[in-house]
Formats: sequence, structure tokens, C-alpha cells
Amino acid sequence: MRNLPARTSLEGSFPAEMLSAVATKESWRKEVHRPATSTHKWWAKRLGTVFRGILTSAVTPDGGDPSASYASGLDLSGMVVFDPFAGSGVTCVEALKLGAKVVSFDINPVATLVQRQAVQPWDMDALAAAYDHVEAACRQEVDRLHRTEDGRTVLYYFWVAVVDCPDCSIAVRLFNTPVFSRNAYPKRVPKAQLVCPDCLAVWESRYDFVSENCPNGHSIAHQGAVSGQLATCSNGHRFKVLQALQGRRPNYEMYAKMVANRDGGKSYEAITPWDHELYAECERMVAELPADAVLPRGSLAPGNNTDQALKWNFREWRDFFNARQLVSLSLMATAIRDLPGPSAEREALCALFSGTLEFNNMFTSFKGEGTGAVRHMFSHHILKPERTPLEAHPWGTPQSSGAFSTLLKSRLHRAQDYKDKPTDLVDREGVIERVTGISRPLAVQVVESWDSFVGSSGPVAYLATKNSAETDLPDASVDLVVTDPPYMDNVHYAELADFFHAWLRAMEPHPGYPDAVTTRRSGEVQHADPAEFGKAITAVWTECARVLKPGGLLAFTFHQARISGWIQVIESLRLAGFEVVAIQPVKGEMSTSVVKTGAREPSSLDSIIVCRRLVDGAKNPHDSVWEALEAALDKLRSLRDAGIDWGLGDVRSVVRGTLLSYLASTGTALDVNAEQTVEALVADAIAALSLDPVSGETRPIGALF
Repeated sequence: MRNLPARTSLEGSFPAEMLSAVATKESWRKEVHRPATSTHKWWAKRLGTVFRGILTSAVTPDGGDPSASYASGLDLSGMVVFDPFAGSGVTCVEALKLGAKVVSFDINPVATLVQRQAVQPWDMDALAAAYDHVEAACRQEVDRLHRTEDGRTVLYYFWVAVVDCPDCSIAVRLFNTPVFSRNAYPKRVPKAQLVCPDCLAVWESRYDFVSENCPNGHSIAHQGAVSGQLATCSNGHRFKVLQALQGRRPNYEMYAKMVANRDGGKSYEAITPWDHELYAECERMVAELPADAVLPRGSLAPGNNTDQALKWNFREWRDFFNARQLVSLSLMATAIRDLPGPSAEREALCALFSGTLEFNNMFTSFKGEGTGAVRHMFSHHILKPERTPLEAHPWGTPQSSGAFSTLLKSRLHRAQDYKDKPTDLVDREGVIERVTGISRPLAVQVVESWDSFVGSSGPVAYLATKNSAETDLPDASVDLVVTDPPYMDNVHYAELADFFHAWLRAMEPHPGYPDAVTTRRSGEVQHADPAEFGKAITAVWTECARVLKPGGLLAFTFHQARISGWIQVIESLRLAGFEVVAIQPVKGEMSTSVVKTGAREPSSLDSIIVCRRLVDGAKNPHDSVWEALEAALDKLRSLRDAGIDWGLGDVRSVVRGTLLSYLASTGTALDVNAEQTVEALVADAIAALSLDPVSGETRPIGALF
């Protein structure tokens, strides 16, 4: 049995610079460096390198060598690690790789499904046999529905939304440009595919054309009918697109297809009467599907991440799919559901199918040549309707992107290879290398109760869909709590996870998977109302304090753009009996993600909040607000000196967390006065770091300290 040091490297000599360097490399290709947790979409997936660093630093004494611990085959056998907000299972995977036993809960069943794929082993022969059975049951028909008249495979169909002008009722195709395909590097490869908005003729031109005539003689300009939220009809009437919908979903029209030619090449072609008749057959087939066929069930409920789809009058989850997608995906899902089970391999194919949905619906779009063709539906972390959606072949070919057959290799096969022989990113004298041999294989028993967990002698993970404010864990049963809680006002996971659940509930991936109409549940921590967020997260921290052993430690990653979110987190910890003993800024998600680059102040860093229980004698490490501020600045400077980029949003988040933690430790009420004090010191910090308070650019002014 390993006891935690009285003071750990996580609280003192934390290797933030080294971890940020390896985390930066991981952040560019999470699915390559940590494929076990990448078998299915989950949001805000954290970096495995950072969580390995948290775990190894938590058992290394302050003043020891936490970098060496990180790069070693450290053995946490005998320790129990608990993650109450488990998400995709990053904590679970990293702790199991170090030999610990893990309890991993999430309130959402889709998250639990993702975790189960991350840790349970598959018999690859059995997986191949199950895949072959599904293929034999449905592929021929799915392929038939994605064919040209001469028998070639259609990889992608291109669609455009159509609305009627409110003033003259003329149909308007919602193109923002006639360029529907271009290279990812257009200056290097300028050729592009154009469509005529009038007659839907398709031809090749340049991405930067100004104007030209289509093959049928129509004059075409680079700007289409749509600009932002407004559209203009051919009679010159300008109107809001949402207004034109008049309570209905837009109509969609096929205008082009990408075809796999027999010589191995691809070609763009216009839609023919054959294509229209084939699609009409799909519409008839949907109506004729048997009553027990798997189809998406349920309605969208209002929410932060669903309201945009509701404004476009998408009401049912099946509205997200056209007729050919519904038929094809139903055939695939039904074949998977009907596999004998339960088994880990059947469950893996259920998860694989669910992951395929992300790329096969009418909210996806075309990324272009020279990159993965399909831009998945969650690239903006909301349910954003597409004016020019892309319909892909859901089973796919070797030339496809985001298809069931291609994801089998890139997700499941890659994940199993990683489970058998995990790799880790290690800094070797300034060079980041992928190494093997310092982590244990991921072949663990998955159990669903505490009694089974404590009764197991080998590697084990207790995975369950639970509200972590109400667990079955005994008092003082956990050595470490390591997690990444939901942020107050970020992505509302359940609202988006319902898209997958609408299919999964009829497939029952594993025994106990719920057939509820939604994954939204009472007790969810995520909430836009700060008070509700604080109340829910306090309940979870209180449970964590109960199950922690004396001398145990809670560590979690956090980043919050609003100071109100920080206030609620710090207050919730105090109410639950915790004291913040350290805040360690470290590299977070890739800062160039679509969501982050669209933020007003994009973030690059997460704060690791390290806590111990007040009943164990925990104390905040600072003696004054100025000392706390200087500590935060020193850590930010050290990261900058090591070449780790950060911006204004990171400064605000790290400084707010550090100062609020200190103030709370003194008994100061975190009220309006405290908020004003902290914000004034944040401004001082920005000046001390020589940053322009608006642009975030470095400016030549003297430091305050």
C-alpha cells in the first residue's frame, strides 16, 4: 500500500514546462497518441500526458524528481483512483497504465460507453467475425444505394438548402459561393469545382475566379445568394434566412456527386435523373422499414447547444438524416443490434457505429481536397445546421472519410494496438519521443459494483453511469481523486450526446444501457446559472471528501472564462471541506481548434487545482494576496520562457483562480468587493506580464514586481 507524501511534487516542484511540451505534441493528434480514449466522440477530452503527470507527481515527494517519475515505469499498485467526472476515460486509462485500481463514473451513458471501449480488451478474431457478419447482412444493399447508373461507387453527394423568398416566393439555393470543392492549399493547387446556382451544372475552374459563364451560359459571380444570415433572391429581394423558413425545415436539393472511378481516380459529376430516382426509392424504403428496425428515436429539447437546430425547425433526431442515410444506417444498426451478445466485441461495433453517425448526417460539410473530406457535425460544439451539407457513403471504401469500414481501422484497430502496447510521450533532452515499456497494457476487468471491485485481485476498473454526488463507495476508500469537471458555461454534453443516444437506446450496447428518452439527468453539474452550477458541484466535492482517505488528495483541471465560474468552484470546495493547496498552469487543449479560435480570448492553458481536506490540516500556501499574485505570475513567466504560448484569457483564468483561492482561505466572502479586488489585480498582472489588455500582444512596459 502506497501512502501519499505529506507534500507532493504536484503541490510544489511540478514539472509544468516539461508536461506542457509533451502535451503540446499530443494535442495536435490526440487520436494517434491516445487512441484508447478516441474510439468515439466526447467533448473537452483532456490530454493523457497531463493526467499521467498529475498522477505521477501526486506520489512523488516535493523536492524529488517528478519528471523522472513521469518517464518511469512507476507502480501505483494498491492505490485506488476515483474520477467522478470521467468523460472519455482519460484519468481511468492513465491510472490503469500505472497499475492503480480505478473507479470511473459519469452521469452520461454515452460517456460510460466511450470509457468501456478505452479499457476492456477485445478478441480481435471475434471482432473480425462480428464485423463480417454485419457486412454480410447489409453492405450489398448499402452499396447499391450509393451507385451511379453505370455501377460506380458514389463516395459523396453534395446538397444545398433551398428556401422561398418571402417577397416573391422564388426558390433560393443557399450557396454562399459557387465553389463547392477546392484544395486545402489553394494557392499551391488552385483548381476548384464550381456549381451553377441557376442550373446546377458542374465544372472545373479556379478557387479565386471572379466571374465566368457556366456550361449552359449562365453568368456566375464568386459571391452566392447568402452572406451571413441574409440571402438575396434573383429578383433582388434581401431577407433573413431564418425568416424565410416560416416554421418549416429547409428543403434540400442534390447538385453534385464525387464518384470513385474504376481506374482508382475520382471525379465530380452533376446529378442525373438516375440519381433522383434512386433517392426516391430510398424515400419509399424508409416508409417500408420493419417496425423493429433501428431508427433514431426522440425529440430535441431546448438547450444551449440545441437551440440553433430548433430555430431551423429540426424537431426530431431523425430530422438530422435524409432518406438514404436513414435506410443505410438503419440496416447497419439493426444488423449490429442482432449480433449475439452481450460481448465486448458487439459493444465495440455499437460504439463504432455510433461514432460513424458524427460523419453521416445532414449537419456535416465538405472540407475539400487534400484533407479528410468530411467536416464532422460537432466541429463547432453546437448543432449547427449546414446550408450545403455533405452526404457520405456510411459503409465507405478505402477512399472514404468518416465511414464505418475506415473507422474500424483508424479507431478500433489502433485502440487495441495501444491497449496491447501503450506508448507515452517523453522528453529526452529536449526531444519529444514516443516510447513503450513504461506503461502496463490495458487489459482489465470491467465491473459495475463496489463489491465486485474490491473482490477482484487483478487489474480492475469500476465503470458506471452514476451521479457522483451519490456513490456506493465506502468512507475513506480512495487514495486520489483526479478529474476534469464540466465548466459552468461551456458545451452542454448531454444535449449533444442525445444525438448518439437516439440510436444507441434501441441497440443496447451493453447490459444496463438505458432506454430513456434523453441522457439529460437531474444532478448534472453543467449549468449556465452560477448558483445551480455551484450547488451541483458542491455535492460532488462533498462526496469526494467523504470517500478520500486521510491524507488523500483531490486534483482537477479547470479553465473558466467568467470569474463567476471560478467563484463558484472555489466556494464549492470550501463548502465541501477542501482547501486549495496549489494551482499549476499547464498546457490544455490545442489552441487552434475551431471552438477556441472563435473565442474572444482563446485559451491555451488549464489550471490544475490541487486540494487537500481541511480536516487533515490543509492550508493555503500563501501569506498574502501579493504573494499569491506573484506566485501566479512566476508560473506564467516560466511557461513563457519555456516556449509555451498563452494569452490574455489564460492570465485572467490562472490569476483569478490563485487569488480567489487565497481569499477564500482567509475567510473572505467572495462577493462583489472581492471580485472587484481580484479584477483590479488581474489588470496589474496583465501589465506586469507586459501584455496589451485588448490585443494580448507583448508591449514594452516595466514589470510591477
